[in-house]
Amino acid sequence: MLEIIDVVKRFPGVLANDQVTMSVRKGEIHGLLGENGAGKTTLMNILYGLYACDEGRILLDGEDVSIHSPNEAIALGIGMVHQHFTLIPRMTVTQNIILGMNDIPAIVPLEKLEHEIAALAEQQKIPIDPKAMVWQLSVGEQQRVEILKALYRNARLLILDEPTSVVVPQEVDALFESLRAMASAGLTIIFITHKLDEIMTITDRVTIMRDGRVVDVVNTADTNQRELAKKMVGREVVLRVHKPTTDRGETILEVDQLSAQNDRGMTALDKVSFEVARGEIVGVAGVTGNGQSELVQVLCGVRVASEGTIRILGWDATNSSPREMIAHGVGIIPADGRREGVAVTLTVRDNLFLKNYLTSSLLTRGIFVDDRALDTYANDLVKQYGVRTPSIKVETSKLSGGNLQRLILAREFARDPNLLIANHPTKGLDVGATEYVYQQLFQARANGRAVLLISANLDEILMLSDRILVMFQGRIVGDLDGSTAQPNELGLLMGGNESEYFKMKSAEEERIH
Repeated sequence: MLEIIDVVKRFPGVLANDQVTMSVRKGEIHGLLGENGAGKTTLMNILYGLYACDEGRILLDGEDVSIHSPNEAIALGIGMVHQHFTLIPRMTVTQNIILGMNDIPAIVPLEKLEHEIAALAEQQKIPIDPKAMVWQLSVGEQQRVEILKALYRNARLLILDEPTSVVVPQEVDALFESLRAMASAGLTIIFITHKLDEIMTITDRVTIMRDGRVVDVVNTADTNQRELAKKMVGREVVLRVHKPTTDRGETILEVDQLSAQNDRGMTALDKVSFEVARGEIVGVAGVTGNGQSELVQVLCGVRVASEGTIRILGWDATNSSPREMIAHGVGIIPADGRREGVAVTLTVRDNLFLKNYLTSSLLTRGIFVDDRALDTYANDLVKQYGVRTPSIKVETSKLSGGNLQRLILAREFARDPNLLIANHPTKGLDVGATEYVYQQLFQARANGRAVLLISANLDEILMLSDRILVMFQGRIVGDLDGSTAQPNELGLLMGGNESEYFKMKSAEEERIH
């Protein structure tokens, strides 16, 4: 079906693809696995015509092809669904799917097209309403529209770039069911990811990349997560970390009866109360959309609380500005580092300086920046936190997701915050970068910082947390000991089944006594 032979792609200061060779068979789901920055997306962007390779060949069904644009890729039967969708919210599903097609009549037979798209969606087991407005759809449903857009253009080879990084866990199973149906019907799928459990679940074979090169190709049935992690990172990786013991210190954060509204004016936080102390990680579990985002926004000073109080080491921080929160020792690892954590058009050096420019006398001379001191400071942090960048003067937009996260960690930890809010800190990260983030969070805990961890990953919550708060419909419905909490308990509380949870706990206590 597809052969990529000795492909090379260079960017200034970076060899992104170094003589990459891989083959994909018709009707298989082929995993492309690697760390952030390993060259996976660059290779697929070449295949889709977004980049031109500097050297190498691409063979499709045995014939040499030159692909200079996405239109040429589509004409060859290659479709690609990116992490960030290109849909128009104010248009319907059908309108988005046909947008840009050359063979659509001037007077669009919309009803006929809706029937065609509904039939295609049913055939491929992709449940979607062709008449729905895109703005009304969940992120997972929007992803289905992007997949249908490629299939409607007769794609024979479908490239999915980190397809589960944007959907909630509940939608992953539905996506995988659709992919299996498509592959059974003869569609070839390249599944780009760094998630080992997904590779083991959905793929037939997997190509592993590291530092721009292919290091191995294996049958999924003949390997396991530990072997894949070692090949991907180049060393043994601890898939489950050990949580060291530490002493709980003074209370840093006090939240009392906190309420807030969401962007639609509806209650998002409903009288939320909890504390976080030095030397502990408090995890917040819950299905996405139950008030976690609004809680983080209120704690960071970017959303107004309608009632209740926030205190940081006794200081009343309620409805304080982000600048005041920073000044009082609040650090934040945002859920979307590229959009919320950095200024992508600024350099690595300038982003490391962003939260220090008002307070650091060591990096400034009066109102002027001390360039030499700032260069030394930035280079030291880049080295200490392992940020892979050709130079501190490189624009931050050029960094991979893992290196961007390391930059944010470096900046936040260097400020020595009292309270660290880690909002989905490993979202979109590979296994090596995830291991690193876990180590840094444990180090922050050991150094006496208070850590509030928000995550949709239950394994992560259970592995890292000393205490676990469960949120449902804007309320705290559970406060569990992290050392004894069980996934089934969290599942009941996350689904709003408090009565079933208490019945189960009562039955357990009766058995013990």
